[in-house]
Amino acid sequence: MAEQPTLTDIARLFDPSRLTQARRLCKLTKSQLHQMVGVSAAAIGQYERGEVTPRAETIAALADALNVPPGFFALGRPRVQVEIAEASFRRLRATTVGQQQQATAYVEQAWELSCYLEESVEFPSLDIPNWAIPESEDVPDPITAARAMRAHWDLGFEPIKHLVYEIERHGILTVFFSMKQDGDKDDKSRIDAFSTTALPRPMIVLTPDKADDVMRHRFSAAHELGHIVLHHGRQGTDSQMERQADQFAAEFLTPRDIIKDQLPARVNFNRLEELSQWWGVSVHSLLYRLRELDLVSESTYRRAFITLNSLPRRSQPIRDYEGEQPELLKNAIELLDGVGVSLRDVAAELQLPPKRIRQLAGIDDPQPKLSLVRFSDDRRTTAATHDDVVSDTEEEGADMAHRSAITGRYISKAAAARHPKTSVTESGGNKSSGTHHRSTISGRYISGAAAARHPNTSVTENGK
Repeated sequence: MAEQPTLTDIARLFDPSRLTQARRLCKLTKSQLHQMVGVSAAAIGQYERGEVTPRAETIAALADALNVPPGFFALGRPRVQVEIAEASFRRLRATTVGQQQQATAYVEQAWELSCYLEESVEFPSLDIPNWAIPESEDVPDPITAARAMRAHWDLGFEPIKHLVYEIERHGILTVFFSMKQDGDKDDKSRIDAFSTTALPRPMIVLTPDKADDVMRHRFSAAHELGHIVLHHGRQGTDSQMERQADQFAAEFLTPRDIIKDQLPARVNFNRLEELSQWWGVSVHSLLYRLRELDLVSESTYRRAFITLNSLPRRSQPIRDYEGEQPELLKNAIELLDGVGVSLRDVAAELQLPPKRIRQLAGIDDPQPKLSLVRFSDDRRTTAATHDDVVSDTEEEGADMAHRSAITGRYISKAAAARHPKTSVTESGGNKSSGTHHRSTISGRYISGAAAARHPNTSVTENGK
């Protein structure tokens, strides 16, 4: 690895745009940053405009305040700059300029990471129709576009089981924007999913903090795909484009020629719930589809919508569904790790904290969680030793009876029992018995009790 530059070297090579990017990602104003660093707010502005170069000691203070290595400011990047107007933000009045700037700074760093990884790992080529490229002016209406996209990706007329996987497989970069660990969830949760075509490769940014529900998540992904293929020229008002993206998403996920014969002639929540599980869309979306296809009146739709909002909902977290989480960057990092280039090496090359690389790539933080081992009666009066405190991973290790078919690693019996015929390929202890049912969306097996609640929808095959 190349020798790290000194603070004096960094001051000489200082890149103003890097300071702006780091400040925006931390959602700090110039006034807030100057108080943390000990220089005037005017000086921060001069640094960012390139009028004045900060001294070596100021570089160190900036790095500490913005949680980046000092070398971050000398890297000569970002490779691109994404303006707020180049991103398809929804509900702009619900988000501040600072939040939007934070999100676009995040996109810039995600793009930088992807460019670095593509130097060593071959990513899928962008695969969209000619009418969907930015240079095209012959863009079809949303319904026609959704049908054309299904045909172009050879998706047929069945439910799309793994939507985010399909989007990534066809060369559209997808990332999670999740900043929960910053302790500012209320503000972050106002940022809904968005996308941009300002980059050489389109990018969709999904926000699990906003609503950790797989049905809403899938519709958001399809909605942003609609923006990418329909609105690269930014035609029309924001409200018009949002309606068009919604129309695209509804048709892309639930083709009207198929769904209209499956929807009930009157509002039936049990039937809508069955279709929800089968097609991978929310009951709210299907209820709107009823109205959109003139199967119910406006007044009936409104009464049903009010009733639906009063009913209890069961949580369907995104991370429980394979194929609905971004994997492209994560898999590329794992490939590099397999040839001796660790995540920390990647972080050092990009002059970013390893924690930020994990955020961008959707990799869970590896820090172990500790738990106390119960003392026997004859040990209660003795002091706890190192052996008395173990990580959850180590504690579970004694009970690792099942091997994951995905990772090849052994997992606990409790975890294997939840998905006895999908996440395991071999057993070394207790074997699961009974009938299990496979979800058409996730591909996983669920319990007989859960399947019984929706006997004709969430299962397509049964196995012992």
